[in-house]
Amino acid sequence: MTAAELPAWSDAFLADRLGPAPTLELPGFITPDWAYGDGTGAGVKVAVIDSGIDAAHPAVGHVDGGVIIEGDADAEDGYRVVEQEHADLYGHGTACAAIIRSLAPGVELYSVRVLGEQLTGRARFFAGGIDWAIGAGMQVVNLSLSTTNEDWFAPFHDLADRALHRSVMLVSALANEPKVTIPSDFASVFSVAATEGTDPERFAANPSPPAEWGAIGVEVDVAWMDGSTVTATGNSFAAPVIAGLIARVLGAHPGLTVWQVKTILSELAANRT
Repeated sequence: MTAAELPAWSDAFLADRLGPAPTLELPGFITPDWAYGDGTGAGVKVAVIDSGIDAAHPAVGHVDGGVIIEGDADAEDGYRVVEQEHADLYGHGTACAAIIRSLAPGVELYSVRVLGEQLTGRARFFAGGIDWAIGAGMQVVNLSLSTTNEDWFAPFHDLADRALHRSVMLVSALANEPKVTIPSDFASVFSVAATEGTDPERFAANPSPPAEWGAIGVEVDVAWMDGSTVTATGNSFAAPVIAGLIARVLGAHPGLTVWQVKTILSELAANRT
């Protein structure tokens, strides 16, 4: 049959169009040494969608770029993207960025500010931040925020699908209360909850999501405003642990799909039997 006679999407599997299947090219068992390579995540672009990042904080090191998503009543989507250096308005984004930097010191960090001084924001701006990150070629996107507004289920689901199709890893903290958490509830997203412990290298894989991954985030010391640190608890601080580890994997093995990275993490989990 010709491509025109086939059902929609079937033409991708014609012999002259079908590329090689994704492969992990495993030398044997998946080990941390193989998965993480040099452990730096060098060259991997990581966006932190949050309250901003304090580039001067010693635990952050530097920020490679960033944008502010802010309201614009005249814009078609109700917001505009302002590309400029900016401060952290709360401290939350700096905490997440520093955790990622500590685990993958070679990543390129990008700040996408969508939250204000009270750590509040609008789902529209949050969605706009994800849209920017996908379009800008980010490889890992840390989302230590969420929306419970189910009116935004479809738009966020569309964004998660776009990220999946472009092999963009969306790493999202679940809410700290048992309620709808968008986009963490989506199967294509790396959904993360906090566990007790002190070792960021030790994480767990949950075979019964929505809490898919567990990483340290209970009474942990995190970077904050004005070069300070605070002790904090929350799923927000577990998500960047997983984001940092994913950046390591992508630094060692560029071009992996979301499902390949999930397979690798499952093999590295502390509760693997």
